[in-house]
Amino acid sequence: MSHIPSLTRSSAQSARPVSALYIHWPFCVAKCPYCDFNSHVRDQIDPDIWLSALVFDLRHEHSVNPDTRLGSIFFGGGTPSLMPPRLVAQLIREADRLWGLTGDCEITLEANPSSVEAARFADLAQVGVNRVSLGLQSLDDETLRFLGRAHDVAEGLAALEIARREFDRVSFDLIYARPGQSTADWQAELERSLDFGTDHLSLYQLTIEPGTRFETLVRKGELIPADDDHCADLFDLTQEITTAAGLPAYEISNHARPGQESRHNLTYWRYGDYMGVGPGAHGRRGNAATERHRKPENFLSAVERNGNGLQSEQPLSPETQASEALMMGLRLSEGIDLEHLQEKTGLGADEMVNAEGISRLQELGLVTTDASWLQVTAKGMPLLDALLPKIIR
Repeated sequence: MSHIPSLTRSSAQSARPVSALYIHWPFCVAKCPYCDFNSHVRDQIDPDIWLSALVFDLRHEHSVNPDTRLGSIFFGGGTPSLMPPRLVAQLIREADRLWGLTGDCEITLEANPSSVEAARFADLAQVGVNRVSLGLQSLDDETLRFLGRAHDVAEGLAALEIARREFDRVSFDLIYARPGQSTADWQAELERSLDFGTDHLSLYQLTIEPGTRFETLVRKGELIPADDDHCADLFDLTQEITTAAGLPAYEISNHARPGQESRHNLTYWRYGDYMGVGPGAHGRRGNAATERHRKPENFLSAVERNGNGLQSEQPLSPETQASEALMMGLRLSEGIDLEHLQEKTGLGADEMVNAEGISRLQELGLVTTDASWLQVTAKGMPLLDALLPKIIR
């Protein structure tokens, strides 16, 4: 089983606030046709150059934000499971040296379920990764080919078995609302997925993102996305089946048994502080938003020139913070505490939300309010994008 490298913490250290760290590994074997993430295909990658650059980037973040501990580290991408385990180990050790990890620090790594990457799972667990997010995406071979995935179902399930053996916590992703996918097809696939017994699932409807190959196909009329009514039916079915199985949605697309939620992602959705290092990584610390250079070569040049990969660091106004916090927090089934948000931003409720709009939505059963707490209901959650402009001032 995995272990977390830990140091003995003094009471002063343990009293420091807790934040999160995101490390972006931008490389993939191939670019999937639906993907708009910051991912790049390169023939050769020098791990030592990247270790040095990422360590410099970590040290810069520590220099401006030293007074915190890390409650979570998330290796995202790209395909972080392509990283040599020794590189992952050195980055975890450096983060621990700089900030210190909490005793229960959640260390997540996104992984593709290929046999090559699954062969590294034991080593990744040994160096401290204790949670893996596996990109299965589908349990149908024809669909995996459509999605541009390199693995087939058998290889994916073999990787899932290895992951469950090596890591304390395992989640996997599925994409639904695919062109031509029937309600019965999705029900069968979802129920089969639940039989594997993991405590967390990320279930995403296929969206056509700008700049992707799928968007080009849609524009040419060669790909017809599922219609909105069918997507809504599939969403409702998803909530019904996962809730009955004991993995209700705690966020619009993420489902977990109580206590097994992704602590790192909850930091984003609850509008907590997090630091982002690596190409294209975003961060939010204090009252500022940071962004790194996206292209790997530009990131390396910036580190060599400046000692960090920052492209921009922008102050966040109270109004921007309130708007972002509402957009993120209302994705959660728990909703958002407006009183806490007022304390954070210094704004009054009437400066953050539209009371009249909320009242109308409440009459329609799309939101609920209780004192200072605001939640989107299960009925309203599929309509979240349309509701937000009516809620946020």
